[in-house]
Amino acid sequence: MIDLTCISCGRHYKKSKGRYYCEDCGSIMGTLVVDYDFTGMKITRDMFSPTASIYQFEKLLPVKNHSKVAGAIGGTPLLLFENCFGIDQLYVKNDGMNLSASFKDRASIIAVNMAIEEGYDTIFCASTGNAASSLALVSASSLLRTVIFVPSSIPSGKMAQLRAAGAEVNIVDGSYDDAFDQSLKVGFENGWYCRNSAINPYLLEGKKTAAYEILVQMNYRVPDYCIVSVGDGTVISSLIKGFEEFKTLGLVDRMPCVIGVQAENAATLKKVFNGGEPFVPIREEVHSIADSISVGYPRDVIKACKFLARSGGDLVAVSDKQIKDAIVELATRTGIFAEPAGAAPLAGLKQLLGNKRIQKESAVVLVVTGNGLKDTSAVGGT
Repeated sequence: MIDLTCISCGRHYKKSKGRYYCEDCGSIMGTLVVDYDFTGMKITRDMFSPTASIYQFEKLLPVKNHSKVAGAIGGTPLLLFENCFGIDQLYVKNDGMNLSASFKDRASIIAVNMAIEEGYDTIFCASTGNAASSLALVSASSLLRTVIFVPSSIPSGKMAQLRAAGAEVNIVDGSYDDAFDQSLKVGFENGWYCRNSAINPYLLEGKKTAAYEILVQMNYRVPDYCIVSVGDGTVISSLIKGFEEFKTLGLVDRMPCVIGVQAENAATLKKVFNGGEPFVPIREEVHSIADSISVGYPRDVIKACKFLARSGGDLVAVSDKQIKDAIVELATRTGIFAEPAGAAPLAGLKQLLGNKRIQKESAVVLVVTGNGLKDTSAVGGT
């Protein structure tokens, strides 16, 4: 059985068509958490493979698979680099190996399956580029009409994916936050299915599978730290939730410390988190070369802050120069070419090592959320 719980007031809802957030608390304060009844659920370590795709975790997902491309999502490699960047054991989870070369495919497959199961004919989202191109490619083999809202600053590589997949693209003269607002207005007025992950509680469920995979691929040895870039807040919440659920199921006995990395000029979520409880959302103008995490009005801010607080996680901020340097260093030392947001975790790790918050003996996982060919401008591409 699947229930939904408001992150702020704790009100419970049943899974139902068109339910995205708490009607009492609203779309920002009232984001919902998907809860499962684990009572009597038999989940064992030998059920999962280090290389299988996302739907090996079907019992822990909110919707069955109705898509032809699920086999190309998840099961991305976790690579070990010893004595690298000052860490004895550095693991890199390369989610640039997904269908659209982005972590966002984990959410898009859930959105497409939900839309199909609930009988929608059109699905929409707003994005700086990755969620949009992900949705366009994941939905291409379905009968769904796909409508996208993106800011004019979208990188050319991501726009190329959108065009090739045949999505209907609406270019918004403004920021990602402006595109997000417009998408909700148009999408809800027309009764379309919403793929915006900070509004739709089910999409976090797809993203949490990255945490499951990390533990399976490490043979259920829990890393000390897991570091990932942060924009809206859903990705970091998803990793924490995934680690928590495997602990609840008795598959591991502890959790890693999950640390989010933001760009200095787009660190809105960090400001809210540092302000302490009760967390109060803010909206500001932001800019970073890491377009995927350049979010001035994070919609999943309350959930992210509460999950971080209860799990002992934290957020750090790095400069655009540090991110640029990390792109080159990651490629030079590991052969993994990451887009700016994908390389931000390495920049965060170097900062944490420098101030001795992480020790060289620690086992650290960096989550690379997107392939470098998605946006080459930071390293001299066009």
